[in-house]
Amino acid sequence: MAKNEERRRALADAGLTVLAREGSRGLTHRAIDEEAGVPTGTASNYFRSRDALIAGLVERIGERLAPTPDDLERRASEPPSRALFTEYLRDIVRRLSEQREVTLALFELRLEAGRSPEVGATLGALLRAGFDADVAFNEAAGLPGGRAEIALFHYAIDGLLLDRLTTSIDPAASTDDIVDALVAGLLPEG
Repeated sequence: MAKNEERRRALADAGLTVLAREGSRGLTHRAIDEEAGVPTGTASNYFRSRDALIAGLVERIGERLAPTPDDLERRASEPPSRALFTEYLRDIVRRLSEQREVTLALFELRLEAGRSPEVGATLGALLRAGFDADVAFNEAAGLPGGRAEIALFHYAIDGLLLDRLTTSIDPAASTDDIVDALVAGLLPEG
């Protein structure tokens, strides 16, 4: 059977749905086949092992959550400012919020990574690549903050998204206001 990338992506998307809904214990090739509405054995044809499946899901998370090249180009052409950095963080939060299922699957994989060094290695590569891309963008755009500040923002955004996608400590608080407060607290003016 010839493999194609469109079907591989559809199976990975079905895997993300299963992972977000059922957690890592519910993530099986059979569950993915059922979610995707394909014959039994299709997912295992594309992802031969659990490690291959996890790698495929991690790759798909990266594809689905990445900013568009147009967004990056537009921001890179704007003059550096704290407001531009705030807009960039809001865009990250927006993408993660709008892709709720993908973000929940990412959190599930992060929890699984705590129990499985193999998952940790695969997922760690994605997380470090995202972090490095944010640092590079920040530097190229001449925005305030270095690696340490970007790391702090990652920690804060992860907590914010966990709060927003699960049980919130303050559901009435504006997400944009929280992002503004994070920027104000971590990147003082001047």
